[in-house]
Amino acid sequence: MTDKHADWDLSYDPLPKDFFHQPTLDLAEALLGCLLIKITKEGLASGYIVETEAYMGPEDRAAHSFGNRRTKRTEIMFSKSGLAYTYVMHTHCLVNVVSGPEEKPEAILIRAVEPVVGLELMKKRRNMEDPKHLTNGPGKLTKALGITMEDYGRPFSEPPLMISKGTIPQEISRGKRIGINNSGEARDYPWRYWVTGNPYVSRQRKRG
Repeated sequence: MTDKHADWDLSYDPLPKDFFHQPTLDLAEALLGCLLIKITKEGLASGYIVETEAYMGPEDRAAHSFGNRRTKRTEIMFSKSGLAYTYVMHTHCLVNVVSGPEEKPEAILIRAVEPVVGLELMKKRRNMEDPKHLTNGPGKLTKALGITMEDYGRPFSEPPLMISKGTIPQEISRGKRIGINNSGEARDYPWRYWVTGNPYVSRQRKRG
């Protein structure tokens, strides 16, 4: 370990690369309860993943890579699974886990996390005190954890950006994705997953 990551708690063991080789819909569910970790010069911040959305690439009108659209932004989606796909939407950076086999551009958006370590740092970054609103949205959690566009293409299996084992959700809900009303039939696909009843989920919805 280098001095740059000297504050990394050795109890955080990143998940192995083959964890991310699962089919995208399975991975979107398997990520729930896992610990998302980011190390910066300010310190370490982490949270349990409590909400995800799967985007199924070429056949999914809601995906950036629909129709195999290949741009500078989406290029990382065509790479191997387990890498970070970050992009900016409405001035907010969002983070996705690249999934699926190479050349099949699929990804999973991390929509919400439950704060675990670095709560005071998260509050400072978000300029707020209410812990339930620090990370209950995809743009909120990246700012709170310190995830930026510099993380584009980074593997989640090594510092400074990692996903490790966390908790096992007692119940998982599934439903329509959010904010994709202009994507035709894709807006109704039930490819959003969340930990049932968790207060840090961005929006509570009934199963369906």
